[in-house]
Amino acid sequence: MTTNGFLDEAITRGFVFQCTDIEALRAAMDAGPITAYIGFDCTANSLHVGSLVQIMILRLLQKHGHKPIVLLGGGTTRIGDPSGKDESRQLLTDKAIAANMVGIRRCFTPFLHFGDGPSDAMLANNADWLDQLGYIPLLRDVGVHFTVNRMLSFDSVRLRLEREQPLTFLEFNYMILQSYDFRELSRRHNVTLQIGGSDQWGNIVAGMELTRRTDAKAVYGLTTPLITTASGGKMGKTAQGAIWLTADRLSAYDYWQFWRNTEDADVGRFLRLFTDLPLNEIARLDALGGAEINEAKKILATEATALAHGAEQAALAAETARRAFEQGEAADTLPSVTVPHADLAAGIPAFRLFALAGLAASNAEARRLVRGGGARINDEPVTDEGQVISTAQMRDGAIKLSAGRKQHRLVRTE
Repeated sequence: MTTNGFLDEAITRGFVFQCTDIEALRAAMDAGPITAYIGFDCTANSLHVGSLVQIMILRLLQKHGHKPIVLLGGGTTRIGDPSGKDESRQLLTDKAIAANMVGIRRCFTPFLHFGDGPSDAMLANNADWLDQLGYIPLLRDVGVHFTVNRMLSFDSVRLRLEREQPLTFLEFNYMILQSYDFRELSRRHNVTLQIGGSDQWGNIVAGMELTRRTDAKAVYGLTTPLITTASGGKMGKTAQGAIWLTADRLSAYDYWQFWRNTEDADVGRFLRLFTDLPLNEIARLDALGGAEINEAKKILATEATALAHGAEQAALAAETARRAFEQGEAADTLPSVTVPHADLAAGIPAFRLFALAGLAASNAEARRLVRGGGARINDEPVTDEGQVISTAQMRDGAIKLSAGRKQHRLVRTE
């Protein structure tokens, strides 16, 4: 695999939204491997599929012989990125940030190979240098290269002000610190490319300009597109919550189901972005129509799940789904929830049980599910939202709940 093939494949697969100077970046890659980074703030103890495009482009970068750096925002998380936000983020304690950082690190190991080799991925923490900064030296060394006029034009600032939403001085400094990160990584690890989501364009350009002005070094920026579904929804947001990348936050089975439920119009695009399948095979699958598109969705689900959870868990999820959907079995490997035995023995209204099982985001949504004919218990339709479900409905130690044809839970007691 040659290093200069990265841009061509990234463009073909749909990873590139903007690039500051794509021909100059191509020339730099033609000359040999480069080092690139993406930053991830530590606002939760896992990442969800909203970050998966960033992870997959780092994977593609490494596939082509370049070195990816995962920058964890141990420092910048203490401020909070204002990009795309109508209000200030809740400030986290240092203890919470440290715990989140440990959790987030796990998200990358299935996708990237870490080590000491020239193209091995590495982790960095911007607290290592940001925590050492003195305020006056920062103003003199970095602040002099930023004009308030330019900072006010950045989308992350302008949109907040246009909506008359408060923007704290703390948040206003975020772009300066992100720019400092770019320069520091350039100095420490010879980084020449920063990659980020499309909402990071202004911050990336600011970091490029700081590095050019202070170090006279050419560096580049590249952004990925905002991924939405064909129907306009935000990628990774469901009624049941975020689609997390780690098994302690979301089971491999539920992860598989998320991809299996992809809209028909998104299958080809998601195969290109979220799997390693060859482009010619993706083109074949993308051309399928009618009922055959479901086979493409299963391949998408299995390939994507194998990357995040391993091939064994992906195959198990696919087989569990096959047994549940095609044979109507309450497979032991279906996701399960546990309720107190006394509560179930006394009886729980059907709508409440569906909400407790996570098949609806609220009691009201569970009621609508039943009214719409989408709820089943032990594969039998539920017609009364207030129907009392008890241990009498248990089969082989569990009750099987189904929301539509694709979401299932086993209810057990403790």
